[in-house]
Order: sequence, then C-alpha cells, then structure tokens
Amino acid sequence: MAMAVSFGIGSYIEGGVITAVIVLNIVVGFWQEFNAAKTMDSLKSLSSPTASALRGSENVTVPTIEVVPGDIIELTTGDTVPADLRLFECVNFETDEALLTGESLPVHKEPLLELDEDTGPGDRLNVAYSSSTVTKGRARGVVFATGLSTEIGSIAAALRATGSKVRTVKRNDDGKAGPHRYAQAWSLTATDAVGRFLGVNVGTPLQKKLSRLAILLFWIAVVCAIIVLAANSFSNEREVIIYAVATGLSMIPASLIVVLTITMAAGTKRMVERHVIVRNLKSLEALGAVTDICSDKTGTLTQGKMIAKRAYVPACGVFSVEDAENPSDPTEGCVTLKDSAGQDASKARAFDVSTVQDNTHLKSFLDVAALANLSTVWQSKDDSTWHARGDPTEIAINIFGCRFGWQRSGMTESQGGSWKTLVEYPFDSDVKKMSVVMSNAQTEKVQVFTKGAVERVLESCASFYPSADAEESTPMTEQQRLKILDTVDEFASQGLRVLALASRAAPAELDFQTDIKRDLVECDLTLRGLIGLYDPPRAESAASVAGCRNAGIEVHMLTGDHPGTARAIAIEVGILPSRAKLQELPKDVSDSLVMTASSFDKLSDDEVDRLPQLPLVVARCAPHTKVRMIEALHRRRKFAAMTGDGVNDSPSLKMADVGIAMGMAGSDVAKDASDIVLTDDNFASILNAIEEGRRMFDNIQKFILHLLAENIAQACTLLVGLAFKDARRLSVFPLAPVEIIWVIMITSGMPDMGLGFERATLGIMDRAPQSLKRGVFTTEVLVDMLVYGLWIAALCLGAFSLVLFGFGDGQIGIGCNETYSAECDTVFRARATCFACLTWFALFLAWELVDMRRSFFRMQPDSKKYFTQWFYDVRRNKFLFWAILFGFVTIFPTLYIPVLNRVVFKHEAITWEWAIVIIATLLFFLGVECWKFMKRAFFRRQIAKHGDSKRAEMGVTTSEGSDAEKGSASSQGRVNSRE
Repeated sequence: MAMAVSFGIGSYIEGGVITAVIVLNIVVGFWQEFNAAKTMDSLKSLSSPTASALRGSENVTVPTIEVVPGDIIELTTGDTVPADLRLFECVNFETDEALLTGESLPVHKEPLLELDEDTGPGDRLNVAYSSSTVTKGRARGVVFATGLSTEIGSIAAALRATGSKVRTVKRNDDGKAGPHRYAQAWSLTATDAVGRFLGVNVGTPLQKKLSRLAILLFWIAVVCAIIVLAANSFSNEREVIIYAVATGLSMIPASLIVVLTITMAAGTKRMVERHVIVRNLKSLEALGAVTDICSDKTGTLTQGKMIAKRAYVPACGVFSVEDAENPSDPTEGCVTLKDSAGQDASKARAFDVSTVQDNTHLKSFLDVAALANLSTVWQSKDDSTWHARGDPTEIAINIFGCRFGWQRSGMTESQGGSWKTLVEYPFDSDVKKMSVVMSNAQTEKVQVFTKGAVERVLESCASFYPSADAEESTPMTEQQRLKILDTVDEFASQGLRVLALASRAAPAELDFQTDIKRDLVECDLTLRGLIGLYDPPRAESAASVAGCRNAGIEVHMLTGDHPGTARAIAIEVGILPSRAKLQELPKDVSDSLVMTASSFDKLSDDEVDRLPQLPLVVARCAPHTKVRMIEALHRRRKFAAMTGDGVNDSPSLKMADVGIAMGMAGSDVAKDASDIVLTDDNFASILNAIEEGRRMFDNIQKFILHLLAENIAQACTLLVGLAFKDARRLSVFPLAPVEIIWVIMITSGMPDMGLGFERATLGIMDRAPQSLKRGVFTTEVLVDMLVYGLWIAALCLGAFSLVLFGFGDGQIGIGCNETYSAECDTVFRARATCFACLTWFALFLAWELVDMRRSFFRMQPDSKKYFTQWFYDVRRNKFLFWAILFGFVTIFPTLYIPVLNRVVFKHEAITWEWAIVIIATLLFFLGVECWKFMKRAFFRRQIAKHGDSKRAEMGVTTSEGSDAEKGSASSQGRVNSRE
C-alpha cells in the first residue's frame, strides 16, 4: 500500500526504496523459509519409520528408505511393515491392512501357504504389505518389493496429487444443494485462501498469533496515517501524504514471521544435537510449559541393560550371580547358593554349575528360562566374544540359563534341538504374561512355559515343589503365596525387577493347530521359581530428576514393575525422598506417593482429585492407567509430558500435552502418536528438550520485544513530531520514510535474528514453567515494550529538538519533507541526528535484551571481570555481534555519501551533532539500566513479602534474586520448589 501511494503521488525515490525492500524481504524470506523447510524435512527423515534388518548375522536398525529387496526383516507388534515381504516365519502374526484392502479386521498370516500367482492382495496370507501395521505377534520375511513397486506404492503412484483446498458443498439427503450452499462453500474457500496467505490459519499456534498481531499492527498503521492526515487538515500536499506513509511504515514488523520461522528451525536443529527429534512444531512452544513428566523406568531412567542377579527356586534355594558386569557374557562372574531367601548372605556357598543335571527342579526352572524366551545369545567364532539380540529382559534371563549350560539356540528344533514351538502367546501389558506351548520330539510331550509379573503368574499357579526331594508337587496355598511374595519384596527392596517362571503339561484335549484362548492354557501352572533382574539407573538420571525439581517440574514414574522395585529405583534416582523422610510424612501423603495401578484405577475421578498428591510412582502400570494419570493432571491444570514405547501407549501419548516416544525401543505406532522422539531413550534428553524449549521461548520474547519497542519508538516519534510545522502549517517529519525502512530492515531485522540464536540465560532451569495461557506477551514484556519504546522516542525527539531549537535558529523551511535547501539545512541536520540516535538505540537495545533483567554490564554475576565482562559477552553470540557491527558501520555511508543523504534519506551530514548522539546514547543506557534495577528491586520486595513461592511464580531465578539484593550472585543457586 505504501509503495502504491508513493508512486501515486510521484515520490519515486520513496516508492523505489519501498519496492526494493519488499523484493529483498520476499527474496530473503523465501530463502530463509526454504532453508528452514529443508531443515525440518531432514529432521522428519530422522523420525521416519525404521526397520529391523538382519545383515551379516547382526540385527541392525535402518531407515525404511534404506530397505532393499533381499533384506530379511524382523517384525514385532507395533511395527510398520517397511516393504512388501514374503513371510517365512510367523508366530501369532496379524497385520492391519485396512489402508490397502479396506479390511477392518486384522489379517492372520500363514507363511507356509503356497498360492497361485493371480491371487489377489487381500488373499495373500503369506505376504506382509508395506505400510500395514503389526497388531499381534512376530514374524520374519524377505523383502521382494520396495517403494513404488509395492502394492501400496502402485496406488500412491496412481493417486499422486495434492489435497484439494476447495471446500465441499453441503448437500441434503437427496444429494442436492441450494445456491446458498454453493455460495457458502465458495466464501469459505476464499476465506481459507486469504487466511493461508496472511498466515492466520496455518503453522503453529504462536505463528498464527503473531500473524494476527501483524494484521493488527497493519490496521494500527492505517489509523496512524489517518491521524497524520487529520493533523494536517487532510491536506493533499505530497509531503503530507509522504508523512502519513512514513508513520504507517513505522508500525509494520516486516521481519516478524521470518525471524520466528528461522528461530524455530534453528531450535529443532539444536535439539537433534541433544538427542531429541521434533515431529510436531507445536511441541516447541509446549515444552517450556511442562509441569509434570510421566516417565517409564526401564531404559529411560535406567540403562536397559539387565543382569539376572538373583533366582529363587523353592525346591533349591536362592541362587546369586556375583561379580558380573557384562550383561551379554554368561562366563563372567560366579554363581552362589543359599538355602532360603531369608538366610544371611554370608552363608551362601559357591554352586557348581556342572551338577545341574542332578537337580530336576533346577532343570525345570531353566527350561522355562530358556524356552519362554525370544532372545538369541551366541559366541563369536572369530574372537570368542558373546553377543545377544532381543529384549533386554529376555536376554538377561537367557544369559542366566547359559551360565548353567541351558541355551535356547541349542534346545529348539531349528537349531538341532528337540523342542518345537506350537503356539506363542506374546507378552501383553494387560495380562502381564508371556507363554509358549512347545512339543518335545524325543519325549513326545507338550509343555506350557510361562513367565511374567509375579502377582499374575501366582494367580495362575496351582502347585509348586517345596523341597529338593519332593517327587510330587504341593498345592499352592495362600500361606505359601504370602511366603513367595515376601521373597519378592526382599528382591524388590534391592532394586531388582522380579518375574515368576512357571510351567505345566499342556492339556491333552486342546488342539493347538487352532486358535485357542490363552486363558485355557495359562492356568493350573506349577511355579518353578522367581528371577530378579537388576537394571542399574543411568548415571545422569538422579541429576536430571533434581534438575526437573529445580525447574518446578514434578517427575512421575509409571512402570510395570513390582511396587518394591519401583520404590527402590525411585528413591535411588531422587523421585521419592529417602525411606527415613517418607516415614516422617503424613500417612495419607506417603500412601499416595506410591500406588499400584490396581489401587489407582479403583479410585473414582473425585477420589483421585481429593488425593493430597498424585502418586509419584505407579507400579504394575497398565496403558489405561497412563491415560487416567494424564486426565488427573489435566484436572489439576497441569501441563503433562508422557513417555511411551509400545502400541498400547499411543492413547496416552496422544492425550498428553507433549507425547515423547523412544527412538531406540519405541514402536512405529508410538512414534507416530508422539510429538518428540528421544534418539537415545534417555530421561536426561527430556530435560534437554525442556531447556531448549524454554530457551526458544525466551528468545522469541526477546526479539518480539525488540521489534515492537522499535515500532512504538518510531510511531511515537512521528506522531509527536506532528507538532513540528512549517510556515504553511504542514508537519515536518523527524524521520523520513527511507530512514524508517532502514531501521526496520537493517537496524532491527538482523539483530532480531541474532537474538533468536541467543544461548539460554543463566538459571533458565531454576524457574517455574511458563504459562502458555499468557504466552510470550507477559505483563513484563508489555510494560518493557512501552517503557523502552517511549524512552527511545523521548531521546530521539529531544535530540531532534536540541539541534533544531537549542543550537539552531528554530526556523523550519518550506518543503523540507521533499528537497534540501539552505533554509532546510537545520531540519535535515536535526533529522540526521534523530536517525543516528534511533539507529544506535535499536542496535544497543538488542544487547540489553540478551538478558531482560540483569544489567548489560553484569550478565555473568560470578565473573571477576567487574568492568570488562560486557566486552566478552557482546562477542559471544557471533551472529548478533556482527549484525550490530554491520548496522553500526553502515549508518555512515547513509550520512556522508552525497545525493544518497539529501535525496534518498532526506538528511544532511552531521559534525558536532555527534556529541548529542553520544550523550543521548549514554542517557539511553542509563535509562534502561535504571529500569532493570527497578525491576530487580520490585522482584526482591515481592520475594521478601511472599517467599520463594512468589519467586517461582514470577519466573525469578535464585541468582536473579540474589543479584537484586547484592548486585551479584551465584548462577549455581537453586530453588527447591517442592520444599
């Protein structure tokens, strides 16, 4: 609009400059948006589905796009099939092929079928199709088609087209529509198109909000232009119209959306370096507001490298594995035995594993350990090192069996053994058991082997062997169950994850060639024993949990483990206080801190809401328990993040404000439901993501504050400048249109990008989460915007007035808005002084906003360089430093190059006026530093009055509070929000 008006009134220089700026802004914006889009595409590829391929006898995880024909692919529940596979091994394997065939029910696969070539896709039961999802079981197959050569690929090739952006016409039951329905569809389509062009209905919530802000500022610019015209009696003089154009331009935040997009793209790239992949840009805004994290235990808070440390066989005693650190080497360490669980450890004796053949009950226990197991353990022929493939839990149990010479690979029929799998019932998070039915070719017996959560297996057990010489099993009594549970508690108190192992002779009346419900198989079992697995916490978990607490974030551990195990690990990593402190808490509070899923699920929503504290540890957790926990947190107005890795975790990941999937152990379904993916499955990476989220939020606040403060300063300068009138009673502008465009594009635009790249401020993780309800426009930001804008405007107007009236004759010539003349010399020099002041203020304000509260001269409160620290701080952010230096240097050509200064910028070269600029700059720093000091004093009084709770609410870190009181502080100060 400004360009059209300028050309319309014959101001070709202003119109040309505005045109050049528009073209430059479009080119730069397009280039930056293009690079940002490329960055986001590359990040999306990192979180794209992966496949488990068998290459060179090793299981490797490869991106789906790298799968090639001939690859052997292993599939488990929750995986997305990466290509068309010819299956050769299946166990209870079913896939959802609705995307391809429209079949609503999962399809059971049969790998041994031989079909005709003309068999349709829906009937090829020996093939798994690309993009279908595994709903049950496991399988292996050979890739025979990839990409567009797959069945789904051929459909995609035929349907290559972008989605229609035209609204459909609403029709009645007869399929007819009246003219008003067509008009409605056309109007909505036009509205959508305008909204996409303006950016108000595309992008993240923050991008939409800032697009609406830009539109609001546009209308404010129009109002300001009308005010200028009204102040000059709506004169149609060209210089009045130019003044109106200049005032309108002063309110346009030209680089707002571009800088936001670049900042977010750079932030996502930094997160990759910290093992976090962002799948949904909305999560960038949400991360900084997280108040509660619901985390898994195994592999997230712990290392996921399990070692079987204890095994309890009722007929033998307690076996212990000592001095073993390598989770995949069964030859490391030694095995000891003590007669009972309660016996003193000093009475344990070394056990000779070669005598296992003489121990029937131990052999039965080891049969379950080895055969109810899907992992593979082998020793390399080259260097004799041991390798393992499979789930860490099953590897640990398999390794334990290997210590006694019980190795699954040598016992199954496929490896030359005598056992053959008839049916497999995979682990289910609801029943918490896994079973296999196997037949022995030598004895012709069919056995059921089961392992799982102790409580669930005990419910299915009817007998056990109480002693080594017992030839007949003894019925499982309630008293014996309690005794076994005491042993479980003893193991769990040591931080061991405890599983029960059981077996039975398979019911003879069942036909295992048909689909049999697992309830008919997993019953009347004989308990063979317990096994305790130790999964050590990650070294960084305790520090990360403490960091969350300092940041006002509560950590909840939701695990499928026994309550005792969960409690022990939670205490070790700091989620729970020590046992002594737990006993000091009120009983209702301590009881609510650790709960089982069954206890939590029995509570109604009202009862959950009446709990003094939501549980920090939920043991034996089921998927629907996670959903209930998220709902309970939402009712308490908390902002929750939830971790998950399985298919059943998808509902809770979707419901959480931030869904976090595991990149290494997570299923493709869980990743698709999540907002971010952890590439290392490490809890510490969640804290990294939150820190990056807060950093980006802060930086967005900083550049928005800088941009809008400059807009306010320019608008106020021009609106107050309406009072400067010449002999014709026409206003003379203190800032010319080209000067304003220069400030918007050079002086503000580049430093704004630099602020977007600024590192996290000291103590960013010592304050409470920010409120998304308030967003970036907090009370502090709005007040700062006004204070800085008005202060800059006052100084600019003061400099203009001092040159014009203080040291000049006060005479305003005729036509000083258009051309230079001798009588306009003073006005041109005053305008140049005003422009120089505004340019320097805008540049130095960017440095002041690196920290919105600390002094520019003491941003590092621990530094001993009391007078020179600022010199090092300004050079830390290279982009910001060179952007400010560029803006500082380029002002001189605009002032001193002939023609460019008088004709284009409408100002004159200055000499002694630099003294006024320098003094005004010192006053600028003095004013900003005084305002920051008053803010710190205000926070100090609020904290003294209301305590540390007010500190967290106001986002004041410990070091800032101390800085307000003493002038310097330790950045290591911490606020324990829970205390």
